[in-house]
Amino acid sequence: MDIVTLSFVLIVLTVGIFDFTNGFHDAADMVATAIASHLMSPAISISIVCVFTFIAPFTVGLTVANTVGTLIDINEASQLLGESIVIGALLSAIFFNLITWWLGYPSSSSNSLAGGLVGAGLYAVGAGKINWGIHALENGHLEGLMKVVAGLLASPFLGFLIGFFVMRVFIKLFSHLTVKATKWLKYFQYVSIAWLGFSHGANDAQKGMAIIGMALLAFRHEQQFHVPMWAIFWCASAITLGTLFGGWRIIKTLGYKLFKVTPVHSVANQIGSALVNTLATSIGAPTSTTQVVTATLLGNGAARKPLHVKWQTALGILSGWWLNIPITIILGWLFCFSYNAIWS
Repeated sequence: MDIVTLSFVLIVLTVGIFDFTNGFHDAADMVATAIASHLMSPAISISIVCVFTFIAPFTVGLTVANTVGTLIDINEASQLLGESIVIGALLSAIFFNLITWWLGYPSSSSNSLAGGLVGAGLYAVGAGKINWGIHALENGHLEGLMKVVAGLLASPFLGFLIGFFVMRVFIKLFSHLTVKATKWLKYFQYVSIAWLGFSHGANDAQKGMAIIGMALLAFRHEQQFHVPMWAIFWCASAITLGTLFGGWRIIKTLGYKLFKVTPVHSVANQIGSALVNTLATSIGAPTSTTQVVTATLLGNGAARKPLHVKWQTALGILSGWWLNIPITIILGWLFCFSYNAIWS
Protein backbone atom coordinates (compact mmCIF):
# COMPACT_ATOMS: atom_id res chain seq x y z
CA MET A 1 0.00 0.00 0.00
CA ASP A 2 1.51 3.35 -1.08
CA ILE A 3 1.64 6.38 1.22
CA VAL A 4 -1.22 8.19 -0.57
CA THR A 5 -3.59 5.26 -0.21
CA LEU A 6 -2.54 4.77 3.41
CA SER A 7 -3.20 8.44 4.19
CA PHE A 8 -6.68 8.22 2.66
CA VAL A 9 -7.50 5.05 4.62
CA LEU A 10 -6.34 6.72 7.84
CA ILE A 11 -8.62 9.69 7.16
CA VAL A 12 -11.60 7.39 6.58
CA LEU A 13 -10.82 5.55 9.83
CA THR A 14 -10.53 8.88 11.65
CA VAL A 15 -13.94 9.90 10.30
CA GLY A 16 -15.25 6.67 11.80
CA ILE A 17 -13.76 7.62 15.18
CA PHE A 18 -15.30 11.10 14.94
CA ASP A 19 -18.73 9.67 14.12
CA PHE A 20 -18.36 7.16 16.95
CA THR A 21 -17.65 9.96 19.46
CA ASN A 22 -20.53 11.94 17.95
CA GLY A 23 -22.94 9.04 18.50
CA PHE A 24 -21.41 8.39 21.92
CA HIS A 25 -22.23 11.95 22.97
CA ASP A 26 -25.66 12.14 21.38
CA ALA A 27 -26.93 8.78 22.62
CA ALA A 28 -26.76 10.07 26.17
CA ASP A 29 -28.77 13.16 25.24
CA MET A 30 -31.43 11.23 23.38
CA VAL A 31 -32.14 8.58 26.01
CA ALA A 32 -31.43 10.54 29.20
CA THR A 33 -35.00 11.69 29.78
CA ALA A 34 -36.52 8.30 28.93
CA ILE A 35 -34.26 6.63 31.49
CA ALA A 36 -34.63 9.32 34.16
CA SER A 37 -38.44 9.27 33.88
CA HIS A 38 -38.44 5.45 34.18
CA LEU A 39 -40.59 5.13 31.05
CA MET A 40 -38.03 2.90 29.34
CA SER A 41 -35.11 0.72 30.25
CA PRO A 42 -31.69 1.80 28.94
CA ALA A 43 -31.47 -1.27 26.68
CA ILE A 44 -34.81 -0.66 24.94
CA SER A 45 -34.36 3.10 24.52
CA ILE A 46 -30.83 2.81 23.13
CA SER A 47 -31.87 -0.05 20.81
CA ILE A 48 -34.68 2.03 19.29
CA VAL A 49 -32.42 5.06 18.86
CA CYS A 50 -29.72 2.92 17.23
CA VAL A 51 -32.07 1.34 14.68
CA PHE A 52 -33.51 4.65 13.52
CA THR A 53 -30.16 6.45 13.61
CA PHE A 54 -28.80 3.84 11.19
CA ILE A 55 -31.82 3.91 8.86
CA ALA A 56 -32.04 7.68 8.48
CA PRO A 57 -28.89 8.43 6.38
CA PHE A 58 -30.11 6.10 3.63
CA THR A 59 -33.55 7.68 3.38
CA VAL A 60 -32.85 11.42 3.39
CA GLY A 61 -30.85 13.58 1.01
CA LEU A 62 -27.34 14.95 1.47
CA THR A 63 -28.16 18.63 1.92
CA VAL A 64 -26.30 18.90 5.24
CA ALA A 65 -23.25 17.08 3.84
CA ASN A 66 -23.20 19.50 0.89
CA THR A 67 -23.29 22.50 3.26
CA VAL A 68 -20.41 21.26 5.43
CA GLY A 69 -18.38 19.73 2.59
CA THR A 70 -18.28 22.93 0.55
CA LEU A 71 -17.44 25.20 3.49
CA ILE A 72 -13.74 25.28 2.48
CA ASP A 73 -12.72 25.51 -1.19
CA ILE A 74 -9.88 23.00 -1.64
CA ASN A 75 -10.15 22.55 -5.43
CA GLU A 76 -6.91 24.41 -6.08
CA ALA A 77 -5.09 23.34 -2.92
CA SER A 78 -2.27 20.82 -3.03
CA GLN A 79 -2.94 17.30 -1.82
CA LEU A 80 -0.97 17.92 1.38
CA LEU A 81 -2.91 21.09 2.23
CA GLY A 82 -6.23 19.44 1.39
CA GLU A 83 -5.65 16.43 3.59
CA SER A 84 -4.20 18.59 6.39
CA ILE A 85 -7.48 20.55 6.52
CA VAL A 86 -9.47 17.34 6.83
CA ILE A 87 -7.14 15.86 9.46
CA GLY A 88 -6.93 19.12 11.45
CA ALA A 89 -10.72 19.47 11.59
CA LEU A 90 -11.26 15.84 12.59
CA LEU A 91 -8.63 15.79 15.31
CA SER A 92 -9.87 19.03 16.86
CA ALA A 93 -13.45 17.73 16.96
CA ILE A 94 -12.46 14.33 18.40
CA PHE A 95 -10.21 15.93 21.02
CA PHE A 96 -12.92 18.35 22.18
CA ASN A 97 -15.54 15.56 22.22
CA LEU A 98 -13.41 13.37 24.45
CA ILE A 99 -12.53 16.16 26.88
CA THR A 100 -16.16 17.25 27.33
CA TRP A 101 -17.30 13.63 27.64
CA TRP A 102 -14.74 13.11 30.42
CA LEU A 103 -16.04 16.21 32.21
CA GLY A 104 -19.62 14.96 31.79
CA TYR A 105 -20.80 18.00 29.83
CA PRO A 106 -22.87 17.69 26.63
CA SER A 107 -20.94 19.41 23.83
CA SER A 108 -21.56 19.80 20.12
CA SER A 109 -19.72 17.55 17.67
CA SER A 110 -21.10 19.73 14.89
CA ASN A 111 -19.74 22.94 16.41
CA SER A 112 -16.42 21.20 17.01
CA LEU A 113 -16.14 20.04 13.41
CA ALA A 114 -17.18 23.43 12.00
CA GLY A 115 -14.68 25.21 14.25
CA GLY A 116 -11.95 22.74 13.31
CA LEU A 117 -12.64 23.24 9.59
CA VAL A 118 -12.43 27.02 9.89
CA GLY A 119 -9.23 26.89 11.94
CA ALA A 120 -7.56 24.41 9.59
CA GLY A 121 -8.79 26.32 6.55
CA LEU A 122 -7.40 29.60 7.85
CA TYR A 123 -3.95 28.05 8.19
CA ALA A 124 -3.88 25.97 5.00
CA VAL A 125 -5.66 28.06 2.35
CA GLY A 126 -6.49 31.38 4.01
CA ALA A 127 -9.70 33.28 4.71
CA GLY A 128 -10.36 33.86 1.01
CA LYS A 129 -11.08 30.16 0.42
CA ILE A 130 -13.64 29.91 3.20
CA ASN A 131 -17.26 30.25 2.10
CA TRP A 132 -18.32 32.75 4.75
CA GLY A 133 -21.76 33.21 3.14
CA ILE A 134 -21.87 36.93 3.96
CA HIS A 135 -22.56 38.05 0.37
CA ALA A 136 -25.36 35.49 0.02
CA LEU A 137 -26.84 36.63 3.33
CA GLU A 138 -26.96 40.22 2.05
CA ASN A 139 -29.08 38.90 -0.83
CA GLY A 140 -31.39 37.03 1.52
CA HIS A 141 -29.87 33.54 1.11
CA LEU A 142 -28.23 31.21 3.60
CA GLU A 143 -25.12 29.35 2.53
CA GLY A 144 -21.61 28.46 3.68
CA LEU A 145 -20.58 29.39 7.20
CA MET A 146 -23.68 31.56 7.70
CA LYS A 147 -25.89 28.50 7.17
CA VAL A 148 -23.73 26.50 9.57
CA VAL A 149 -23.90 29.27 12.17
CA ALA A 150 -27.66 29.67 11.68
CA GLY A 151 -28.22 25.97 12.19
CA LEU A 152 -25.89 25.57 15.16
CA LEU A 153 -26.69 28.79 17.04
CA ALA A 154 -30.36 29.28 16.19
CA SER A 155 -31.41 25.68 16.85
CA PRO A 156 -30.84 25.80 20.66
CA PHE A 157 -33.00 28.95 20.93
CA LEU A 158 -35.65 27.35 18.75
CA GLY A 159 -35.36 24.19 20.84
CA PHE A 160 -35.97 26.14 24.07
CA LEU A 161 -39.04 27.89 22.62
CA ILE A 162 -40.51 24.73 21.11
CA GLY A 163 -39.73 22.79 24.30
CA PHE A 164 -41.55 25.44 26.33
CA PHE A 165 -44.55 25.48 23.99
CA VAL A 166 -44.86 21.68 23.69
CA MET A 167 -44.63 21.31 27.46
CA ARG A 168 -47.38 23.89 28.03
CA VAL A 169 -49.60 22.00 25.59
CA PHE A 170 -48.85 18.72 27.37
CA ILE A 171 -49.66 20.26 30.75
CA LYS A 172 -53.08 21.28 29.42
CA LEU A 173 -53.69 17.86 27.87
CA PHE A 174 -52.58 15.70 30.77
CA SER A 175 -53.49 17.79 33.83
CA HIS A 176 -56.85 16.05 34.31
CA LEU A 177 -55.90 12.54 33.25
CA THR A 178 -55.74 9.67 35.72
CA VAL A 179 -52.51 7.82 36.49
CA LYS A 180 -53.79 4.87 34.47
CA ALA A 181 -54.48 7.07 31.46
CA THR A 182 -51.04 8.66 31.54
CA LYS A 183 -49.51 5.20 31.12
CA TRP A 184 -50.27 5.71 27.43
CA LEU A 185 -47.32 8.10 27.47
CA LYS A 186 -45.07 5.08 27.65
CA TYR A 187 -46.39 3.74 24.36
CA PHE A 188 -46.32 7.17 22.75
CA GLN A 189 -42.68 7.50 23.73
CA TYR A 190 -41.76 4.61 21.44
CA VAL A 191 -42.80 6.89 18.58
CA SER A 192 -41.17 10.04 19.94
CA ILE A 193 -37.81 8.45 20.72
CA ALA A 194 -37.78 6.71 17.33
CA TRP A 195 -38.40 10.06 15.63
CA LEU A 196 -35.60 11.66 17.65
CA GLY A 197 -33.21 8.84 16.68
CA PHE A 198 -34.17 9.23 13.02
CA SER A 199 -33.68 13.01 13.08
CA HIS A 200 -30.28 12.47 14.72
CA GLY A 201 -29.07 10.07 12.03
CA ALA A 202 -30.49 12.24 9.26
CA ASN A 203 -28.52 15.32 10.36
CA ASP A 204 -25.46 14.29 12.38
CA ALA A 205 -24.26 11.38 10.24
CA GLN A 206 -23.94 13.69 7.23
CA LYS A 207 -21.06 15.64 8.77
CA GLY A 208 -18.73 12.65 8.61
CA MET A 209 -19.86 12.03 5.03
CA ALA A 210 -18.94 15.63 4.21
CA ILE A 211 -15.38 15.07 5.45
CA ILE A 212 -14.99 11.92 3.33
CA GLY A 213 -16.29 13.87 0.33
CA MET A 214 -13.66 16.54 1.00
CA ALA A 215 -10.97 13.88 1.35
CA LEU A 216 -11.92 12.35 -2.01
CA LEU A 217 -11.57 15.80 -3.52
CA ALA A 218 -8.25 16.46 -1.77
CA PHE A 219 -6.78 13.18 -3.02
CA ARG A 220 -8.11 13.86 -6.54
CA HIS A 221 -10.33 10.78 -6.49
CA GLU A 222 -13.22 13.08 -7.45
CA GLN A 223 -13.35 16.21 -9.59
CA GLN A 224 -16.08 17.79 -7.48
CA PHE A 225 -17.62 17.26 -4.07
CA HIS A 226 -19.43 13.91 -3.97
CA VAL A 227 -20.44 11.43 -1.26
CA PRO A 228 -20.42 7.78 -2.44
CA MET A 229 -22.72 5.10 -1.04
CA TRP A 230 -19.92 3.33 0.84
CA ALA A 231 -19.24 6.55 2.77
CA ILE A 232 -22.91 6.77 3.78
CA PHE A 233 -22.78 3.18 5.04
CA TRP A 234 -19.50 3.75 6.90
CA CYS A 235 -20.69 6.91 8.66
CA ALA A 236 -24.12 5.47 9.49
CA SER A 237 -22.45 2.39 10.99
CA ALA A 238 -19.91 4.39 13.02
CA ILE A 239 -22.42 6.83 14.50
CA THR A 240 -24.80 3.96 15.30
CA LEU A 241 -22.04 2.03 17.04
CA GLY A 242 -21.17 5.11 19.09
CA THR A 243 -24.84 5.51 19.97
CA LEU A 244 -24.91 1.91 21.16
CA PHE A 245 -22.17 2.63 23.70
CA GLY A 246 -23.60 6.04 24.75
CA GLY A 247 -21.91 7.93 27.59
CA TRP A 248 -23.43 7.52 31.06
CA ARG A 249 -21.62 10.57 32.40
CA ILE A 250 -23.77 12.83 30.20
CA ILE A 251 -26.95 10.83 30.94
CA LYS A 252 -26.46 11.69 34.62
CA THR A 253 -26.05 15.40 33.83
CA LEU A 254 -29.14 15.74 31.64
CA GLY A 255 -31.38 13.15 33.25
CA TYR A 256 -30.80 13.94 36.90
CA LYS A 257 -28.91 17.20 37.46
CA LEU A 258 -31.13 19.82 35.76
CA PHE A 259 -34.47 18.99 37.40
CA LYS A 260 -36.67 16.02 38.26
CA VAL A 261 -37.73 14.60 34.88
CA THR A 262 -41.26 13.17 34.65
CA PRO A 263 -42.79 11.05 31.84
CA VAL A 264 -44.46 14.15 30.38
CA HIS A 265 -41.10 15.97 30.29
CA SER A 266 -39.53 13.01 28.52
CA VAL A 267 -42.04 12.76 25.66
CA ALA A 268 -42.26 16.55 25.24
CA ASN A 269 -38.46 16.75 25.08
CA GLN A 270 -38.15 14.11 22.38
CA ILE A 271 -40.93 15.57 20.23
CA GLY A 272 -39.54 19.10 20.46
CA SER A 273 -35.96 18.03 19.75
CA ALA A 274 -36.93 15.83 16.80
CA LEU A 275 -38.99 18.67 15.31
CA VAL A 276 -36.05 21.12 15.44
CA ASN A 277 -33.63 18.59 13.89
CA THR A 278 -36.11 17.73 11.14
CA LEU A 279 -36.72 21.38 10.23
CA ALA A 280 -32.96 22.09 10.07
CA THR A 281 -32.22 19.01 7.95
CA SER A 282 -34.93 20.01 5.46
CA ILE A 283 -33.02 23.23 4.64
CA GLY A 284 -29.55 21.65 4.80
CA ALA A 285 -28.51 23.35 8.05
CA PRO A 286 -26.38 21.28 10.45
CA THR A 287 -27.59 21.11 14.03
CA SER A 288 -26.17 19.74 17.23
CA THR A 289 -28.49 17.09 18.66
CA THR A 290 -26.71 17.63 21.97
CA GLN A 291 -27.56 21.33 22.05
CA VAL A 292 -31.08 20.86 20.72
CA VAL A 293 -32.00 18.19 23.28
CA THR A 294 -30.48 20.16 26.18
CA ALA A 295 -32.11 23.46 25.18
CA THR A 296 -35.46 21.76 24.63
CA LEU A 297 -35.21 20.12 28.05
CA LEU A 298 -34.56 23.51 29.66
CA GLY A 299 -37.65 24.83 27.86
CA ASN A 300 -39.64 21.86 29.18
CA GLY A 301 -38.50 22.56 32.73
CA ALA A 302 -39.12 26.30 32.49
CA ALA A 303 -42.67 25.67 31.23
CA ARG A 304 -43.59 23.58 34.26
CA LYS A 305 -41.60 24.73 37.29
CA PRO A 306 -38.94 27.32 36.41
CA LEU A 307 -37.61 27.52 39.95
CA HIS A 308 -36.98 23.77 40.03
CA VAL A 309 -34.49 23.98 37.16
CA LYS A 310 -30.89 24.02 38.37
CA TRP A 311 -29.90 27.03 36.31
CA GLN A 312 -26.34 27.04 37.66
CA THR A 313 -25.76 23.62 36.08
CA ALA A 314 -27.44 24.85 32.90
CA LEU A 315 -25.13 27.87 32.78
CA GLY A 316 -22.14 25.53 33.09
CA ILE A 317 -23.36 23.65 30.02
CA LEU A 318 -24.01 26.88 28.10
CA SER A 319 -20.53 28.20 28.88
CA GLY A 320 -19.11 25.07 27.26
CA TRP A 321 -21.13 25.82 24.12
CA TRP A 322 -19.75 29.36 23.79
CA LEU A 323 -16.20 28.10 24.21
CA ASN A 324 -16.70 25.24 21.75
CA ILE A 325 -16.15 27.00 18.43
CA PRO A 326 -13.29 29.33 19.52
CA ILE A 327 -11.37 26.46 21.11
CA THR A 328 -11.83 24.14 18.14
CA ILE A 329 -10.80 26.89 15.70
CA ILE A 330 -7.53 27.15 17.61
CA LEU A 331 -7.19 23.36 17.77
CA GLY A 332 -7.93 23.00 14.06
CA TRP A 333 -5.23 25.56 13.26
CA LEU A 334 -2.71 23.81 15.54
CA PHE A 335 -3.41 20.29 14.24
CA CYS A 336 -3.25 21.51 10.63
CA PHE A 337 0.02 23.31 11.32
CA SER A 338 1.46 20.22 13.01
CA TYR A 339 0.42 17.91 10.16
CA ASN A 340 2.04 20.18 7.58
CA ALA A 341 5.18 20.53 9.71
CA ILE A 342 5.53 16.74 9.91
CA TRP A 343 4.98 15.94 6.21
CA SER A 344 6.35 18.99 4.43
